[in-house]
Amino acid sequence: MSKGRVLLTRDQFRDGVFNRDRGCCVNCREPGVDAHHIIDTNLFNDGGYYLENGALVCTECHILAETTELEVETILAKAGIAKPVYPGHLPAEERIDKWGNPVLADGTRLRGEMFDNESVQKALALGGKLELFTGKPYRKYPRTFHFGWSSGVQSDDKMLRSTSAMQGRRIIGTIKMDGENTSLYTDHMHARSLDSKHNYSRDEVKAFWSSIRHEIPDYWRICGENMWGVHSIEYQNLAHVFYGFSVWDDKNVALAWDEGRDTTLDWFELLGIQPVEKVYDGIFDDAAMKRIASEVMDHGHEGVVFRVADAIPYREFSESVGKAVRQGHVQTDQHWMHGEIRRNGFVRPGEIAPTLIPTLAMPTRRIAPVGGNAPTP
Repeated sequence: MSKGRVLLTRDQFRDGVFNRDRGCCVNCREPGVDAHHIIDTNLFNDGGYYLENGALVCTECHILAETTELEVETILAKAGIAKPVYPGHLPAEERIDKWGNPVLADGTRLRGEMFDNESVQKALALGGKLELFTGKPYRKYPRTFHFGWSSGVQSDDKMLRSTSAMQGRRIIGTIKMDGENTSLYTDHMHARSLDSKHNYSRDEVKAFWSSIRHEIPDYWRICGENMWGVHSIEYQNLAHVFYGFSVWDDKNVALAWDEGRDTTLDWFELLGIQPVEKVYDGIFDDAAMKRIASEVMDHGHEGVVFRVADAIPYREFSESVGKAVRQGHVQTDQHWMHGEIRRNGFVRPGEIAPTLIPTLAMPTRRIAPVGGNAPTP
């Protein structure tokens, strides 16, 4: 939720919307009947009763809004809402419809977390919008928020409002690799942007994906880092061009790390994926996690990502995963892909890559520095 927004009761929300819109439908100016939620309340963890998420509509226009024939952007503009309220786990800079389905630049849509809901299906069908949805639910990787003690926060970064969802639970901490966020499906792969264009730095990951894609179930995705190119850190002796950190199933749930059936590490082993290296494994301990992150960053790594060890539904990602990044990690204003891209160092085929960290008891392990001399593959 944006700073300064006030969460209202249901009655306060209705009264506020009627008063602000002066009793008239924002779309057709006929007498208003319903205080419409611009983004559905089920997408919010707190109910979404914010004045900036409401608009007064008549019965006819309410139906158009529910079927998404009346678009979110149109309602916002007609209600005079310059800064809308989005659920915390959805990127505010991206277009979505009322039900949280991402809307692409060409007008087609991706399946959001409520797409399969029966009432949503009926509304979209009534509005003739089901044909706009692509056959496969490609999804942008969710944004990882910073812990309050992360020293590398930039102006556009977001902070964890609370760690209450992590407290008392088993937490896995892994080294944050300085690569390119990449998602692999059975029929597609993309970088963080869903429409990422071809670049030679992605060719080796693409070749690896081609060798495993038939093993990835429909509607699942494998997420990790493309480590081919040097960004702000130059690596030596990397084990693989792709380091995995999560596996998402057809329900848009990130699998548990290593306990139960169908875990993240089970799938990494099956597919031959190199997992990101673990530096913390224990019950949530803010002080211990902070010490580990500091030690990792002191030895030249970008930072540490901490996640709950059990499965994570997409909408709970923003409160179940957090990161700490070193101060001044990005050394230039130029995007790494805009210049000549240098290749990181990798071990030769058949050689065993040294771990980035020595195998010592956690959470007081000593962290190995980045670097070393690697032979050219």
